[in-house]
Amino acid sequence: MSDKSIADTLGDDAQARARRQLEAPRPRPRLLRADRRQLLLQPTYLEDLISEDHRARLVWTFVESLDLGAFLDNVESVEGRAGRPAIDPAVLITMWLYATSVGVGSAREIERLIREHDAYRWIAGGLEISHRTLSGFRVDDAKRLDDLLVQCVTVFLLEGLMDLEDVAQDGMRVRASAGAASFRRAETLAECEESAREIVEQLKDDLEHDDGTLSERQKGARKRAAREKLERVQQAAREIEDVKKAKKKSDRHKARASTTDPQARVMHMPDGGFRPAYNAQFATDVASQVVVGVDVTQSGSDMAQMVPMAERVREVTGRLPTNWLVDGGYPAHEAINEMERIGCTVFAPPPVPKDSSRDRYAPREDDSKAVATWRERMGEEAAKARYKLRAQCECVNARARQCALKELTVRGIDKVRSVLIWFALAHNMLRLQKLREAAC
Repeated sequence: MSDKSIADTLGDDAQARARRQLEAPRPRPRLLRADRRQLLLQPTYLEDLISEDHRARLVWTFVESLDLGAFLDNVESVEGRAGRPAIDPAVLITMWLYATSVGVGSAREIERLIREHDAYRWIAGGLEISHRTLSGFRVDDAKRLDDLLVQCVTVFLLEGLMDLEDVAQDGMRVRASAGAASFRRAETLAECEESAREIVEQLKDDLEHDDGTLSERQKGARKRAAREKLERVQQAAREIEDVKKAKKKSDRHKARASTTDPQARVMHMPDGGFRPAYNAQFATDVASQVVVGVDVTQSGSDMAQMVPMAERVREVTGRLPTNWLVDGGYPAHEAINEMERIGCTVFAPPPVPKDSSRDRYAPREDDSKAVATWRERMGEEAAKARYKLRAQCECVNARARQCALKELTVRGIDKVRSVLIWFALAHNMLRLQKLREAAC
């Protein structure tokens, strides 16, 4: 509004007041500012950190239902003797199952989350848990994890939530914790081993004459790092022989092994590239989508994986399924013969003949009885319809990718298998909840 307009509409006094308001500087805003130097006293009741229906509570309830006697047998700290008490295995199992179910696969990340995230703080229950404790517990003993998987699957069978009529097997190649540049041929590995030995000896001499700048912990860490590097190089040299056996005779001179993860193998990945990986195998009950078998191999092919997985399923469930569903990468003739012998009917598509005039479902002259029956069976509409059920196991692989199984953080085939079992346990735990809710 202009001065003239003010004069026309207001009196002399009002006009003066309005002019003063227009000319006066704008007052400073009043703000509530953060004061991070103040001391807060915030008593926290851990039970109130998460809601009653939070997943962490579900995991804890599931773990409480398991028999953890095998884990307690290995605890060296006992009443009546000196020593620091061990962390309750139930807490560590719950921590890893919950972390796996939400896609966290790093012990260091869990250690951070225990300090910052309410769900992890609730599970820890005030305990301080280091990443070393977490990582060691995760891969310490695959046999005990196998026992947990057996217990978990038994619950499904006892409650009638799984019939084990149809089991589908599928594999997924998981990136190993090894760089492509870490692979060396036999001649180079011999040089690396000699160099690693020299480093160990030189480090030993340096630490003996240390001027006191390094702590005992730092010395121990350096010794351990040098020793482990030498051990990995030596293991890689031994693995070279196995790599050679898997190659054609003309290509054996190209055999290489990794000095980072000697048991990893270069595999053809889904995106078409070649990278260090492990071949993770899962057997899934089709109707319930429950993982009933876990295995891992160093082979990039699925061709010879049916029979070993069938034995895994028998160990977990106590029996074999009626039907075994696999894709076209599995049915080697020897495997079909063996699966028929042990009582599993194989449903897999026969390969497309190179001769387009030949019927892919017609038996061949050199087929065994089991193979001939398999070919004829897959030509029937009922068999084709049953084979389509195999697609339901794809959700397990997709779930595994979500649960931090895109790239491994552990090295060695035994540790990799332990990680896969943790995933199977977490997956089955969530399936148990869903199936129980559906049954109500």
